[in-house]
Amino acid sequence: MERIWLQNYPEGVPADITDLAAAHDSLADMFEDCCERYAGSPAYLSLGASMTYAQTRRHARNFAAWLQSLGVGRGQRVALMMPNLLQYPVCMFGTLMSGAAIVNTNPLYTAQELHHQLMDSGAETVVVAENFAHTLQAAMPGTAVRHVVVTSVGELLGTVRGLLVDLVVRYVKKQVPAWHIPGALRLGTVLAAGAQAVYSRPCLTHDDLAALQYTGGTTGVAKGAMLSHGNLLSNVCQAYVWVQAYTHGGKECIVTALPLYHIFALTANCLTFFKLGAVNLLIVDARDIPTLIRSMAKVKFTAFTGVNTLFNAMLQQPDFAKLDFSSMHTSLGGGMAVQEAVARRWFELTGRPIAQAYGLTETSPAVTINPLDTPSFDGSIGLPVPSTDVRIRENNQDQALGESGEICVKGPQVTAGYWNRPEDTASTFDADGFLMTGDIGRMDERGYVFILDRKKDMILVSGFNVYPNEVEAAAVEHPDIIEAAAIGVPAGASGEAVKLFVISRNKSLSEAEVIAHCHTLLTGYKVPKFVEFRESLPRSNVGKILRRALKDEAPQA
Repeated sequence: MERIWLQNYPEGVPADITDLAAAHDSLADMFEDCCERYAGSPAYLSLGASMTYAQTRRHARNFAAWLQSLGVGRGQRVALMMPNLLQYPVCMFGTLMSGAAIVNTNPLYTAQELHHQLMDSGAETVVVAENFAHTLQAAMPGTAVRHVVVTSVGELLGTVRGLLVDLVVRYVKKQVPAWHIPGALRLGTVLAAGAQAVYSRPCLTHDDLAALQYTGGTTGVAKGAMLSHGNLLSNVCQAYVWVQAYTHGGKECIVTALPLYHIFALTANCLTFFKLGAVNLLIVDARDIPTLIRSMAKVKFTAFTGVNTLFNAMLQQPDFAKLDFSSMHTSLGGGMAVQEAVARRWFELTGRPIAQAYGLTETSPAVTINPLDTPSFDGSIGLPVPSTDVRIRENNQDQALGESGEICVKGPQVTAGYWNRPEDTASTFDADGFLMTGDIGRMDERGYVFILDRKKDMILVSGFNVYPNEVEAAAVEHPDIIEAAAIGVPAGASGEAVKLFVISRNKSLSEAEVIAHCHTLLTGYKVPKFVEFRESLPRSNVGKILRRALKDEAPQA
């Protein structure tokens, strides 16, 4: 199939990034190169403190040396369980420098969820933020975990500031439950020991495992996608050439509100903008929108990554409109479909468009990205990134342009498969080696891809396909509706009916009014038959609404 999208690439973006990715043997090699180039520049800002590239390198090397002193290295896994703290990049890069692979772990996991991930990954070393150590304590029995490193929120912030932050977290906010893990070490102790140990730079290649990145588990048990150094380096290079024309090396400031343990922020913020010599403003808890906005007000940010729910939540805050957006040139949306109403409001307030992108855990994650200066929002998820093939297929057959089908992907950023799951791996790739994403989409004559919805979320009403994204986008056009989620519920002869869950700012809004509004924007069979008002909706670790959770709890209609 001809790569018709190449003719619409932004100026200066190459068709292939093979040579650029080959410039580094591993992510550790790229990290060392960036730290030398931008040694004196700030790499991370967090809770009022900064850490330069040189300091990040020193801490990471010390952590790597400590791991190696334990015999941890190539072929082993180190689990990281913390929010966006300075400690995260230190331990992440340190793990990669030791030769081991990272296992990113959601600190909000239940003990059962964490136990599954530790058992599945076989991680023997865990770094955990003290706030969540009690969960690790409950999850550890039966796992291979032998070494535990605990860190406090204030660690690495400096003596006085760190003590004050820890005092607030522990005794004022009372966010540190009791825990007791025999033999656990403090990160400060570990880094001090590493400074006295000998570090040996491992010989890594693109084929070595860099990360076990677990899928969100939104369609079943979470699986560990095996992402190699080559996978992640390729995606960093794909994103780098895409944004390079809009950025200035060593002068960027990206707001990192999405958690770094999620693949979107890991690759886009922590790795790609690190290659650009940028400073990452780390936001510990993006759910605290007022604090996020106050943090942004203190810096001249140039780029922002988010998901639809985060964009929407920020737009609801009056103080958001008071921010200075004059330096911001990039707003990148991914993780879930950005709704037109949200994109339109964002542009009105910031003067900058949201460039929507698309990807998966299994693709490191970027598959398609819109040009960052696209003036209008048309719902497209963009053009396939360099060195990437995208096909729209149905029953292993390519669909014609404009026709819908499953989005299938092949490229150097695509995982080789799932950790210890050969059957799941085999069922995820088609006969031609394309990853079958499970997302339904179409491609237009310019090569732009449009996503319709998740294949498993599609609602079948009297034989007609209804895509929840379309219903939700129509619902939030109502001025009183903040968020909405659509699912299918059993409905006798018609098979399924659409049920809509709504968060409204107007407590008097009625079910009949919501249905009447949807009738003005949707064909009859797409209009919700049932409406349920909620104060909140179940979400993933990046704020994506979990329709499966709603479907599991929904009574028979």
